[in-house]
Amino acid sequence: MSIDLTSPDLYFNRELSWLKFNSRVLAQAKNKALPPLERLKFLAIYGTNLDEFYMIRVAGLKTLFKARVQETAIDKLTPSEQLHAIHKTIHKEQKTVESTFKTIMEDLKEHKVAIKSVEELSPKQKEVIENEFFEQLYPVIMPIAIDATHPFPHLNNLSFALALKLKDKEGNIKHGLIRIPRILPRFLKVDHCYVPIEDVVDYFSGELFGGLKKISSTPFRVTRNADLDIEEEEADDFLEIMEEGLRTRNRGMLVRLELMEDVDDSLIEFLTTHLELDPHDIYQYNIPLNLGTLWSIVGEESLAHLTLPTYSPKNLPPFSENKSLFKAIEKQDVLLYHPYESFDPVVRFIQEAAKDPDTLSMRMTLYRVGPNSPIVKALIKAAKAGKQVTVLVELKARFDEENNLHWAKKLEEAGAHAIYGIKGLKVHAKVAQVTKRKDKKLQAYVHLGTGNYNPSTSRIYTDISYFTTKAEFNKDVTKFFHFLTGFSNHSELKTLTLSPEHIKPKLIAMIDYETTFKDKGHIVLKANALVDSDIIQALYKASIAGVKVQLIIRGVCALRPGIKDVSENITVHSIIGKYLEHARIYVFKHDKNECYISSADLMPRNLIRRIEILTPIKEPVLVQKVKQLLSLQLQDNQLAWKLKSSGEYKHVKQNEDKAINNHEILEDYMTKIHDKSQKETPEYVTQLAKKVLKD
Repeated sequence: MSIDLTSPDLYFNRELSWLKFNSRVLAQAKNKALPPLERLKFLAIYGTNLDEFYMIRVAGLKTLFKARVQETAIDKLTPSEQLHAIHKTIHKEQKTVESTFKTIMEDLKEHKVAIKSVEELSPKQKEVIENEFFEQLYPVIMPIAIDATHPFPHLNNLSFALALKLKDKEGNIKHGLIRIPRILPRFLKVDHCYVPIEDVVDYFSGELFGGLKKISSTPFRVTRNADLDIEEEEADDFLEIMEEGLRTRNRGMLVRLELMEDVDDSLIEFLTTHLELDPHDIYQYNIPLNLGTLWSIVGEESLAHLTLPTYSPKNLPPFSENKSLFKAIEKQDVLLYHPYESFDPVVRFIQEAAKDPDTLSMRMTLYRVGPNSPIVKALIKAAKAGKQVTVLVELKARFDEENNLHWAKKLEEAGAHAIYGIKGLKVHAKVAQVTKRKDKKLQAYVHLGTGNYNPSTSRIYTDISYFTTKAEFNKDVTKFFHFLTGFSNHSELKTLTLSPEHIKPKLIAMIDYETTFKDKGHIVLKANALVDSDIIQALYKASIAGVKVQLIIRGVCALRPGIKDVSENITVHSIIGKYLEHARIYVFKHDKNECYISSADLMPRNLIRRIEILTPIKEPVLVQKVKQLLSLQLQDNQLAWKLKSSGEYKHVKQNEDKAINNHEILEDYMTKIHDKSQKETPEYVTQLAKKVLKD
């Protein structure tokens, strides 16, 4: 029987699959087994995720719809059909969001933590808030009259404001706005009460519109298309074109309006008349707007006891001893699993090299580094000290463009050779190389990773770091940087594999090779997303041949598992918990290297529109470590969800006698290793999952 593997029935829609992922995040906010502020954190993540989804994905679909594009992906849903399904899903889920928020607030009351309106405060608390208003807010905010001589102002992306319906002494109806700048705090705190800033401004709005009586008001928030459209072919100065692109982001098409329920209909009409939005893109809430800003409460140090216990990442052998990191790497390859194992060695790799007079050159790629990067500061010092420093700073890293522009300029000022990216491609590879003079010879050291060079996110993202001095890796990395800095289009390497030309064919070739082993074949792929149709079809063929395929896909998954005669041998798990699963790991039982780590997800954007690196792990003890980590995750019955052929995700069946929460187990195990062993050996990793589960 011939099976059409391109049939749309075999694929889930990317956008709707993403919404399922965000629903799994929301499920964590509903999980009463978690402390209340931990649940509030997941609600904040849910809101931030949804903001970006609207700014990029929904905005993109609206653009396609206006251009009358009909088919956009292998699932064959039109932009119009996708937009309809998105609106339906988000509006339906809104009630869950609101009830979840209220439940969390009820639980926080038991700990004397509350979000209150000004009206709900005691007289003494009101006095504190009044002083705050006149001292901190009144000098900053401005009333905006809207009439024939005062046009409706432009509202930047994610603008937050109050709309007011007012009446003058003659009884004439007027409308006004009060913008709430982002520089102001989201909540004013008095005791353990958090008062939303929009409520404070609304309460004292009479001070801003003197002589007018307020009839009704609502806070509101707008979302715009925030995807930058950069015409690189026309760019003489890429820095300048990026700066202009950032300015245009705030002028993108409006795609969403959020406001409160029970608002005066004429006030809604006032807003929608000026903003011109599809009714489906208007959301009315009965909880505070801008869920992402709940982080300001979650991050309160005095409330840390209401979150999950903070874990301190561990420095383990061979990096736990107080000696040169480079000497340790010379003795053996090292593979770290963050955040259980500290990211400090990655920072030290750059800092020690910057200080060492024997260091000749430092090269690395930077995608998202954060606003106060110790790594970039060390690179700047190295450049000032006369070392040859070459840094590719990817200016097209979405929502980090401004920060990356800043660092690129600082590096250039220090004398480093800063590259702003490659025309037409994003450089998403994570690689650093240090070359030193040692005993009259040159010795090179390489770091390759799955995550960004960002110490802050490294504490909450799971990622892999790999250090080596192997000559074959260093030769390839040198060629890689020559490719980035020169005119060469030759990107094929011997040991490492690069996209956009070679990673996808290699992955498909490895899947096809494993397929030849039929029911003896075994593939385990861990990634953030699986969307590429060619990869999916190769996996379907493997499943049809009898290969066991286990996928750990955190977010979007377009592959439909469990279909008779097609994907019966494929399982898909998603792990949502304390840490954001971010590592990309690809394991093939019969491949000569068996285990690979990568910066690339299984998506067309990574495989054909970005420069990524696929790295083989060759040391048997390190391969075993990675496989044991995957084994542990595949046995997780606390944080794991399983994708059904219907598209629904179900929690993996709980096992009360043998609860397996891979995040907690790894925290506990790494702590035990740290406390018990300071030996310079990687042997502790070889039986990781087996030993922990046995214990």
